[in-house]
Amino acid sequence: MTREPARLRRAIVATAALAGLAVTAASTAACAPIDTAASADPAASPAATAAATATATADPADTGTASAESTPTPSAAPCEPSGDAVSELPDGPRTAVVADEAIRPVSAGTPGLPVTVDSADGGEVTVTDTSRIIAVDLYGTLGEIVWSLGLGDQVVGRDASTAFTEAADVPVVTGDGHALNVEAVLGLDPSVILADDSILTDATRTRLESSDVPVVLFDATRTLDGIEPRIEAVATALGVPDAGTELAERTAAEICAAVATVPAETGDPTVAFLYLRGGNIKLLFGPGSGADELLAAVGAVDAGTEIGLSREYEPITSEALIASAPDAYLVMSGGLESAGGVDALWAMPGVGQTPAGEGQRVVDVPDSDLLTFGPRTAATIVALSAALYGSAS
Repeated sequence: MTREPARLRRAIVATAALAGLAVTAASTAACAPIDTAASADPAASPAATAAATATATADPADTGTASAESTPTPSAAPCEPSGDAVSELPDGPRTAVVADEAIRPVSAGTPGLPVTVDSADGGEVTVTDTSRIIAVDLYGTLGEIVWSLGLGDQVVGRDASTAFTEAADVPVVTGDGHALNVEAVLGLDPSVILADDSILTDATRTRLESSDVPVVLFDATRTLDGIEPRIEAVATALGVPDAGTELAERTAAEICAAVATVPAETGDPTVAFLYLRGGNIKLLFGPGSGADELLAAVGAVDAGTEIGLSREYEPITSEALIASAPDAYLVMSGGLESAGGVDALWAMPGVGQTPAGEGQRVVDVPDSDLLTFGPRTAATIVALSAALYGSAS
């Protein structure tokens, strides 16, 4: 592999052109469940009616770049990697850009209220009014779902990770470290609050639940298989279950098409997801963090899981990082910027003393896209695959 200076950034623009995706209910039902641990039998995975386009760009004159395009055939998009095989990872830092950022809402229709639903904490919550929704979690998942359900105009408060353009004018109710500001939440006079444990402490949950505003909690588990149930649960809580079914089926078919763009053979590179803030590595993500699922979806091995982390994320020493021997690093773009960029990353103890460091291989993904696990996850899969392998098939 050719070594490139750390200051040379390759920008890989991966465009998941999913706006024109046509999915019939029958084809969606035929699409086999996504198995991120093992590939399904092609004969047992009928194709979903779907299309996606991925574009990788770079400068042929050693401004880094080559270009590649791929459009999975609408009638041949199994839920398994089927792109051209790759034998090695490209050297140098790369940025995964999810170019299709627009929210594509389904038609919600008129909410059927009141509705009583099960909350993730085991209780029951009755929702009578969805005119003033606050949707908050650590990664912007719930806000993305609400907007995609066609109810964005009724959202009055959001978390900082709900950062797509359509939400720009909605007040943010989270502060430093994504801490939820209860006063800001209640000051917006919400009619219903949607949240999960990724952003709530025991104290904030108690204060919200004592406010007489309905608070519906959702499962915070970040898996590909959990995306559809979460969409349907949010839709049911807001009285638009049919819209939830439509959005869930569309999302599943798009993810099938996105997984099909991943190389069929990748060599199973080991990738370490580092959570950076400031001049230090704060955490190595591992099993249950969502990084493990996303990396498996693009044919990679999660370093944190591989070295036996027992939690979603843990502090890591330079010695342990070196021992994990990742082939590449995955970081959030905002975290990389806060750390001082790629040159500062390589200067961190242990980072450069790995195969990833020797090849200066790091992929950064926008914070608001990487771990959302919502309706736009297909575009994230395409972008990450294109950046990691240098092309999209």
